[in-house]
Amino acid sequence: MAGVAVSPASLLDVIAEIAEISANTGVFKKDCADLARRVCLLTHLVEEIRDSPQTPTEEESDASSSLVSCECDWWSDLVVGLQAAKRLLSAATCFQARESSEGAAKRISFQFQCVTWKLEKALGNLPYDRYDISDEVREHVELARLQLRRAMQRYGSLNSKKFSTALSEPMERDSSSKVTEKLECIPETIHSNIPSSDEKKLESPPRRKSSSASLAFFLSKDADIERLEKAITKTNDDNSKKSDNLTIPEDFLCPISLELMKDPVIVSTGQTYERSYIQRWIDCGNLRCPKTQQKLGNFALTPNYVLRSLISQWCTKHNIEQPGGCTKNCDGEVSKIRALVRKLSTRSIQDRRTALSEIRSLSKRSSDNRILIAEAGAIPVLVKLLTSEDVETQEKAVTCVLNLSIYESNKELIMLAGAVTSIVQVLRAGTEEAKENAAATLFSLSLADENKIIIGASGAIPALVNLLENGSVRGKKDAATALFNLCIYEGNKGRAVRAGVVNPLVKMLSDNSSHRMVTEALTILSVLAGNKDAKTAILRANAVPTLIALLQKDQPRNRENAAAILFAICKRDKEKLILIGKLGAVVPLMELSRDGTERAKRKANSLLELLRNSSQKLC
Repeated sequence: MAGVAVSPASLLDVIAEIAEISANTGVFKKDCADLARRVCLLTHLVEEIRDSPQTPTEEESDASSSLVSCECDWWSDLVVGLQAAKRLLSAATCFQARESSEGAAKRISFQFQCVTWKLEKALGNLPYDRYDISDEVREHVELARLQLRRAMQRYGSLNSKKFSTALSEPMERDSSSKVTEKLECIPETIHSNIPSSDEKKLESPPRRKSSSASLAFFLSKDADIERLEKAITKTNDDNSKKSDNLTIPEDFLCPISLELMKDPVIVSTGQTYERSYIQRWIDCGNLRCPKTQQKLGNFALTPNYVLRSLISQWCTKHNIEQPGGCTKNCDGEVSKIRALVRKLSTRSIQDRRTALSEIRSLSKRSSDNRILIAEAGAIPVLVKLLTSEDVETQEKAVTCVLNLSIYESNKELIMLAGAVTSIVQVLRAGTEEAKENAAATLFSLSLADENKIIIGASGAIPALVNLLENGSVRGKKDAATALFNLCIYEGNKGRAVRAGVVNPLVKMLSDNSSHRMVTEALTILSVLAGNKDAKTAILRANAVPTLIALLQKDQPRNRENAAAILFAICKRDKEKLILIGKLGAVVPLMELSRDGTERAKRKANSLLELLRNSSQKLC
């Protein structure tokens, strides 16, 4: 593992490629979706490691092995785990149950087990303080670890120190045969094509060498041969029963525990969780929704009666014990909603407007209604109405789509209906209100990571930049929110810069009106600042003096982001360091290092250290 010399920038490319892998059908659809979602949670972690002063440049990495030294085994584990995840997802998405052997299915199942263990092990050893990891990113990592641990419990354990040691030492013929006989029943793992010194020391046929050495690569250091034997038996038993096991619908699983929900509740962001797990999450002091990372407006937990009823019906049908049931009769509401959906297709413009008004009101009221409206088939009809020539119809249709998109499962239905192209059209040519709601809808849809890529490629970003520059106050805020979320994906940063987003953002930094958007502008610039083209654009817009001024006199969060942007601009650039020194950045940075937020202190101290090192070299 010590030879895995991969830079953070290269690893970000791997994560981006994983995000683009799509498994819409097949035996491993859920496994692929779960693994890809967990990997995408690590994007910001790798970005902060890339920007950390402790991380060498690519040139420095070539001359030094510091990034992959024995002190950075966790990084080697992370690199190997993510590269393996990419290969695994590519293989699993192409898997055809009818055309492939049972052994191939077992191999892929076993690989999911190994990759899950590898990633959890890497994240468990991550030195947060060394790389100046922010609290928000730590929450992302801990959420990913929690989900990985839950998945490991389902897959089963594969830890063996003695087995790993045995593979790295010469073995007697009998013991070698005994071990390799047990390994014959284990599918080849992802790295079976990578030769290692362990393979040369095993006196066994070539095929067995590959299996045993690659398995050792994934094993940890705690259990023994007996425990491994049990794990092997369990893996084979589980795989042999796979065809008989039921696949639980994804919407029935709690996003935190990944288990079937017994008491589903809705939080203020519209997401549904198992009551006990989300309550524990809140009790631990977490203020954001675990899945969307939106700030929770309140901590009320509303029972999701509709989902609870669906789970109960599913459990009854498949003879699975499930306590509780629906306590709310929705039949009357369902009939009413179906009638409204039928009216959407009528020729009468007035009838359509009336139906849209009622659907808009219902979809705004509760998550239960959002589910029922979607189940009644409203989404494809509403998407068609987005291109209506009747202005009022278009305005109401885009508002309905916005309300429905708040419920997580509806996002996929909206995307499948091809809504993005029509929403972008509304964003370009609709009324002011329609543009505002179109921007808000794009933000809501982009909360799902896979949608960021689709929306970014649809031409939405230039239209959002135009709204940011020329829209109403609310339109500018909606555009800023959508742009921030889209630019979290690395590929959209360049699109935003080319669309001219930097200049209006820099202008906002000097806005002193009652509707100032300094916070929004700094937040977006802090996300963009790591991009090479964005740095150039920020400097051309002469933003540095304004950023230094904001270090002294603005809100704590704004001072923090101003410091982060300056750090990104000046890192590894002596000319820019000299520039901010001449412009008087030292004093406000020293003040920020004493009284700023924790992240602001770290950024300020890092900048001050760079300034000191730069001045010493000049002397």
